[in-house]
Amino acid sequence: MLDEIEAIKQQAINELAALSEARQLEEWKVRFLGKKSPLTQVLRGLASLDIEQRKAVGAAANRIKATLEQCAADKGSQLREAQLRAETQKGAIDISLPGRPCPVGHIHPITQTIQEITDIFGTMGFQVAEGPDVEWDYYNFEALNIPEEHPSRDNMSSYWIDYRNEEGRRNMLLRTHGTAISARVVEKMNPPIRTIEPARVYRYEATDATHLNIYHNVDGLAVDRGITMADLKGTLYEFARRYFGEDRQVRFRVDYFPFVEPGLEIAIDCLSCHGKGCRVCGHSGWLEIGGAGMTHPEVLRRGGIDPEVYSSFAFGIGLERLPMLRYAIDDIRHFYTNDLRFLRQF
Repeated sequence: MLDEIEAIKQQAINELAALSEARQLEEWKVRFLGKKSPLTQVLRGLASLDIEQRKAVGAAANRIKATLEQCAADKGSQLREAQLRAETQKGAIDISLPGRPCPVGHIHPITQTIQEITDIFGTMGFQVAEGPDVEWDYYNFEALNIPEEHPSRDNMSSYWIDYRNEEGRRNMLLRTHGTAISARVVEKMNPPIRTIEPARVYRYEATDATHLNIYHNVDGLAVDRGITMADLKGTLYEFARRYFGEDRQVRFRVDYFPFVEPGLEIAIDCLSCHGKGCRVCGHSGWLEIGGAGMTHPEVLRRGGIDPEVYSSFAFGIGLERLPMLRYAIDDIRHFYTNDLRFLRQF
């Protein structure tokens, strides 16, 4: 009987050593430690033995059962460690490999343009002035020599706010040009004045490759004693040279704006054909970038500045037009479609 028990032990240990999965270990426990296992059958047959054999066989069977239970526990620990090690190696990270690049955003090209323009004019003594997007009719039109019946209002299709004065007339709108800030500057600041005024402006009009209903202007204003047209031309020439390049040519041509007198149009020689004439410039050799002129005396007078003592110049430039000309961008809408293929180029 003792030899039979020892043979069962040896068989169980040999099979246990060959196991490689937890499922197999559970099957092994059922075979060698379960209610129908050979060892259990031996213990149940002890009653047929005499007292001395019963003691010897019972003690040996219990000892072997305890040994097998301990071996099973050890084997279970080994299998769990092996499984954990395999899972760890499967998901291991090679710390010697380079990390995945994290995309980093950068400043929008329009914001970059605003910063560059303000830096250029800042070196010429101009400071940045700001104003509200929702503006009074007075500052947007009347203070700039554009009364209610003035025909130039037709060129500025406006977003009017549903607010009316005591006379029942609408007098609040989204500003149509950055010059509205100049009207506030003239009213609030004392000469000498040099301001640059980047502003988002709003026009109720259809959009296409060269027009938006929301875009940006950058306006400038200088008020002091003895300011002349030569100061205006020198300022704008210096700006064009520093923004578009040292060899840039600038042309000034007479134009009309209600808030300046005389008024002029600013143009640079075409960056594509260098003034020879091409499709980009309409075969004129020149590209318009904005308007300017000597501030109308009535505009100064409305702001509380004596035009007999002080003179002034003002200018306004379509801000999106500047990077479009510099980088040969053919559609103004590219700036606002959030297409990363476009934005990553700046």
